[in-house]
Amino acid sequence: MRLLKINHDGNFGLTKFGPNDIPPYAILSHTWEADNQELTFQEMMTGTGRSKAGYRKIQFCGDQAKKDGLEYFWVDSCCIDKTSSAELSEAINSMFRWYQNAVKCYVYLSDVSKGDIIRSGPSQLLGNSALGQSRWFTRGWTLQELLAPLSVEFFSKEGESLGDKKSLERLLSNTTGVAVKALQGTPLYEFRTYERLLWAVKRQTTIEEDQAYCLLGIFGIHMPLIYGEGVKNASIRLGEVIGKRYGVKDTGPLPQLPGMLSPLLVRSWACN
Repeated sequence: MRLLKINHDGNFGLTKFGPNDIPPYAILSHTWEADNQELTFQEMMTGTGRSKAGYRKIQFCGDQAKKDGLEYFWVDSCCIDKTSSAELSEAINSMFRWYQNAVKCYVYLSDVSKGDIIRSGPSQLLGNSALGQSRWFTRGWTLQELLAPLSVEFFSKEGESLGDKKSLERLLSNTTGVAVKALQGTPLYEFRTYERLLWAVKRQTTIEEDQAYCLLGIFGIHMPLIYGEGVKNASIRLGEVIGKRYGVKDTGPLPQLPGMLSPLLVRSWACN
């Protein structure tokens, strides 16, 4: 696992740690910028890409980690060498655990300002606030980033705190459909298979196979990634692995996920 830190000169440095040597760290949850505006691993290594929009999120994460007394932090865009298929596969299969083991998870909402939250007032209790309307709640990968860490704090695009998983519990449950007990840290294996699938119904991913791959951690399973296989084949393989793990028999192909996932099909598919 590679972690970032702020060097004495104010620049960022990357350090690779073995599984038994990982220090306490913070981790970032965010939605990716369009038009290749996220800082890549290669750009971090060469010290370029500072003009990209994604650079300010790395600065935010490093500054917030420092405030919380943490020297190291992790950002998916630049801590993984995505040109290596082996490294990418290992990272995605490890992602849930990495978020779970983080001391702090910072959710950076680039489409929400503190002023929007203040103006929305009491409506946030009903899930209609600017916070609840953020694009972050529509993405496939952010589901595990909400559930895995114990400490999840939400921040506006200005870097101001909007609350945490505990204080926003009702809003988060209303917005995502995730059970309050799951937000409170009840182990996910205690929730029925179809219920966990339903949490992903309306979520989207940029790469179609990720519609299946983003659910690996939700079910505590691992499988090889085959980008190019298509969402149908990826969901079939996912269904087979889930069936073996939880004893679901005669499942047939797993309904395509998410956005194409029918709640009725889910209930009939996963009756455990």
